[in-house]
Amino acid sequence: MILHNKYSKEELLKRLESETFKRKTLSFYRYVTIDKPWDFRNKLYQELTELECNGRIYVAREGINAQMNVPEHNKTKLQALLNSYNELQDMPIKWALEEKKHSFHKMIIKVRKKIVADGLNDADFDPSNVGRHLSPMEFHRLSKDENTIVVDMRNHYESAIGRFKNAWCPDVDTFREEIELVVNELSDKKEHKILLYCTGGVRCEKASAYMRHKGFQDVNQLHGGIIAYADEMCRLGIESNFIGKNFVFDERLGEAVTEDILGHCHQCGTPCDSYTNCANDDCHLLFIQCEACATRHAGCCSDECKSVLSLSEPERFVYRNKLREKYAESQIFRSRLRPKLYT
Repeated sequence: MILHNKYSKEELLKRLESETFKRKTLSFYRYVTIDKPWDFRNKLYQELTELECNGRIYVAREGINAQMNVPEHNKTKLQALLNSYNELQDMPIKWALEEKKHSFHKMIIKVRKKIVADGLNDADFDPSNVGRHLSPMEFHRLSKDENTIVVDMRNHYESAIGRFKNAWCPDVDTFREEIELVVNELSDKKEHKILLYCTGGVRCEKASAYMRHKGFQDVNQLHGGIIAYADEMCRLGIESNFIGKNFVFDERLGEAVTEDILGHCHQCGTPCDSYTNCANDDCHLLFIQCEACATRHAGCCSDECKSVLSLSEPERFVYRNKLREKYAESQIFRSRLRPKLYT
């Protein structure tokens, strides 16, 4: 059996559109020792493909981190499959709130050194000595206490469209930047009660352990992340203290938790929380764009990118080479991955 996708994006999307069943999006993670990551990966890929699942999964010796979808009629089979692995038995699964579009169109499983890029040397501290796990209701209650410090452990573009009302949202591009920044900025508050949250909980596992290693006395984390919190508040009919959209790392790029719109179109400033990738594939910048600007700029982030859409493939080849030369020895290229927020 071929253990990787062999179809084009167009073929995959056409197949999805022809499906007569619904799909459910889910995520899960677990820090657990996987002795043979490649064997684990290949077996899991084959079995998930047989269940017609799509998604993006990272496997490492330290565990697994997955975002994926499954045909609704295969939900029970998927849960049985995951429980058949000793490493994944009784693993908590978070289900998406909404399914307005397909979250994934193919299955990708990669073997990596870590399931989350954190830049930390695990040999320097005990990654299993994590903070206290708070249930959604516990976190809901404590996050309203003005004596607690609530920290958003996600990147700036995630918190731009949704966050807890009284949270500190560090202005960072990556998780590895944020861990050190949070430790340094809160170095004089090591005896305070600190509440950490992220999308599904995986980033907080490592962050809380590192903070405890650095001497923080009362570190707590939202178990199951925003996904579990939003589901619990919706199920119980309780007003959410998280407002706006929860950014998700799939084709949907966000799911609404409340009707609040916290972001702004990066091109005109209109209140908007819809992320998109620049239609110029040579750019592919992630940015917020309203419907009017999407029409006006053909889904592109700039006039330059819009002009590229009309180029022939040979002309695009020349354009790509000019870009590589322009950004080869500078840090400018990195800034293209970070949209300048409208102010």
